[in-house]
Amino acid sequence: MPKDINKEKSINRAKNLTQLVICAVILGAGGYNVYNAYGNMKTVPSSSYVQEPTETEVEEPTDIVPDAEKVVFSYAAVPTKDKFYGDLILVNSENEYFSMSDEDLVNIVDMNDERGIDYFTVAENTYTILRPAYEPMVQMIDDFYKLYNNDTLQIYGSYRSKKYQQEIYDRYNGETDEDGFPRTALPGHSEHETGLAFDFTETTDLDYQGQGDFAWINENCYKYGFIVRYTENKEKITQIRSEPWHFRYVGIAHATYMTKNDLCLEEYIDLLRDKYNYESEHLQVTTDDGAHYEIFFVPSSDGDETTNVPVPSGCKYDISGNNSDGFIVTVHKDEKTELGQETADTTEAEAATETESAADGEETSAEDEAAE
Repeated sequence: MPKDINKEKSINRAKNLTQLVICAVILGAGGYNVYNAYGNMKTVPSSSYVQEPTETEVEEPTDIVPDAEKVVFSYAAVPTKDKFYGDLILVNSENEYFSMSDEDLVNIVDMNDERGIDYFTVAENTYTILRPAYEPMVQMIDDFYKLYNNDTLQIYGSYRSKKYQQEIYDRYNGETDEDGFPRTALPGHSEHETGLAFDFTETTDLDYQGQGDFAWINENCYKYGFIVRYTENKEKITQIRSEPWHFRYVGIAHATYMTKNDLCLEEYIDLLRDKYNYESEHLQVTTDDGAHYEIFFVPSSDGDETTNVPVPSGCKYDISGNNSDGFIVTVHKDEKTELGQETADTTEAEAATETESAADGEETSAEDEAAE
């Protein structure tokens, strides 16, 4: 091999070796610096303007106060036949009243004598009325007397037996007046047969029209649970000519709502059925004295012996049939009960504890002029 080639190879090997040594030195120095830098690293604290995410447990609130206005309901088995009884039964030309034959009737004269009441009279000493309607009727008349010192009011008609209603109907031969309104209701279709209705007259002119001093009664009767049942603007619905002397007991909550919303009983029953049933919205009523009520409709389980009716736990309540297709539950939201009520205490059919039978024909012809 020529000497020049060997010499050139030796020079190249020397250069390569030198480059390797230099690279090794550079890498070593770099590694040393990295090691020292790593050893001197410090953690940089988080900025005070940045909230670090943390894992927290969601605690159940411990200060929740139960809603005192919320009514809790359970179910009570109510005899389905009881839909025909109660303060809110609708009795008219299409809905017949079926007597229980054990209505809790009281003699008005006897009750007045027990209380020493002498500021109103009764056309006939045999007149009776349902016990739950007597007390508010007397309270209303008492307040009227205290305001006007007027003692000319007289009860001109109250409970009638179906037999006596038949006598009145036969007397008029089913006649109608000049506008086609019946002069008297069919037997079984008069509110007087329920014991929940009565008529006023006055002893001066024997012509009660709810005017003068008496306007106070017609304007304020709802505060005592009564409605003026037949008014002029509802004649097409009730099919009865206006009778400002005819009062019907329905209870304060219902009378308040009907009066303030200008509803007759037919309209009110339809409203509850169509809008305020248990499964949807409930009607909320506040009376003039601040009492709160919750009202709803429950359809009857026709064909079954009983109907499951929702009733409140811990509140007083009433159940009334509508005399057609169901029940109306009235919750007295301000009247709490510790253990609730027994359903038997709330149905009209089982409410009677004392029975005073009214003799057939006890009413006289004094009622003929108000023979609805």
